[in-house]
Amino acid sequence: MIQHLASLPILLPMLTAVILLLPPCGKSVKIRRLVSIVMAIATFAISVFLLVHINNTGINVYAIGNWSAPFGIVLVADMLSTLLVTLTSLLGLGAILYGSAGDDEKGSFYHPLVHFLILGVNGAFLTGDLFNLFVFFEVLLIASYALLMHAGDKQNTRAALQYVILNLVGSSVFLIGLGILYGVLGTLNIADMAQKVSQLSGDDVYLAKAGGLLLLIVFALKGALLPLHLWLPNTYASAKPVVAALFSIMTKVGVYAMLRVYTVIFGEQAGALEHMAQPWLWGLAIATIIVGAIGVIAAQDLRKLTANLVLVSVGTLVALIALQNVNATAALLYYLVHSTLVSAALFLLADLVSIQRGKVGDRLVAGRSVKQPFLLGVCFIIAALTVVGMPPLSGFVGKIWILKATLNSEQALLFWPVYLVTSFALLVALSRAGTTLFWEHKSKNSENAECVNANPLQVIVIIGLLACSPLLVIFGGPISEYMLGAAVQLHDISGGINAVLKGGM
Repeated sequence: MIQHLASLPILLPMLTAVILLLPPCGKSVKIRRLVSIVMAIATFAISVFLLVHINNTGINVYAIGNWSAPFGIVLVADMLSTLLVTLTSLLGLGAILYGSAGDDEKGSFYHPLVHFLILGVNGAFLTGDLFNLFVFFEVLLIASYALLMHAGDKQNTRAALQYVILNLVGSSVFLIGLGILYGVLGTLNIADMAQKVSQLSGDDVYLAKAGGLLLLIVFALKGALLPLHLWLPNTYASAKPVVAALFSIMTKVGVYAMLRVYTVIFGEQAGALEHMAQPWLWGLAIATIIVGAIGVIAAQDLRKLTANLVLVSVGTLVALIALQNVNATAALLYYLVHSTLVSAALFLLADLVSIQRGKVGDRLVAGRSVKQPFLLGVCFIIAALTVVGMPPLSGFVGKIWILKATLNSEQALLFWPVYLVTSFALLVALSRAGTTLFWEHKSKNSENAECVNANPLQVIVIIGLLACSPLLVIFGGPISEYMLGAAVQLHDISGGINAVLKGGM
């Protein structure tokens, strides 16, 4: 059974989604919730077990149908992919638990769609070839289209339509890029491409570069990198907060694809195409951080503010990819986990604040006070301190690691001022938001008798996500070692090629 372990984070969500569509799950809310939660816990447990197993044994290559790479489809479970699969499974479990407090009844098929989304994201992280990356992209996108319309209105529909159109265009560009690369290299297996790209010569070099840059456009769109970021703030702000929280991992799929393709295929061993995307990634990353920070300051509500925080995190991650070294990649992985969890917590917190403030919602204007000011206020303070990077939370560790990783780079003179000024801007914006939401009230008697306390399940999920920040610090030693090991493994191109092309099971 252990040899099939790498396939389970994909198979379990797929089987769960199908089961949830069948009677009696499809007709009974209680049964649907129970099955969804139990299977989400199982998926998370399997992901953790896989992570520990890969950490102890090394890369696990699973050849589907026993057709070895590069001729067959392979799943590659290494330290990087299993880390992100575990993060996805944890976030999916949180979204399912939070939705089970009542949000799942506001639209159709919430639970099966969440599991289909987990299937697509996990598959994108585990796949060993670019065509199946495209396939899993489409699976997660189809699920996300439907989830965007969950409990939707006109504003939601408009944002969803823009999101769908942009991603359909992106999918077309993705296929064109893959076609060019396949025509030049004769393969789409990532390890095989990494082995063959340095052997190109003549016009094939330019064709491969064109194909690689087309993929960069696609990944920039998926990851919301400037100038293809405009869809994200409106889309995330108009979606149900529980859906937006789950979507916090989706931009990371685009970031992961950039990391995998431009480190492994077009990395230091790529000959004439070595680090071909680096100049583009660096400039666009800095611009994305700046635009995201401006969006955070200009945000009129907490959900839009959080959506722009996602942009800042994407820009930071891509800047670290552009550095193309082990320390930067390790810092990237730590920051990725930290930023994904705190962004999800803020989206969920915005939901509770919006419910308890009535018509004003989560807009950053004076309104009635929330019914649970101490609970929600403390949660907001912890989330804000984590985002800004204040000790002793994970944001501080991530920030120091990032600054240390960029210290000796040529770009430090540009990155450090931008990153530090952005951090100050986030501090100002979040301080203003917290003051407005929890201190500025229209009147002392503005409480609404109909306002109810948050569901305990919702509170547990938010506290659980926020608790991950101090845990990332408390267990910082082993976690940092794992991140560094994952970075070393990713940058060991020859070792990865040998494991995939000679180690399929």
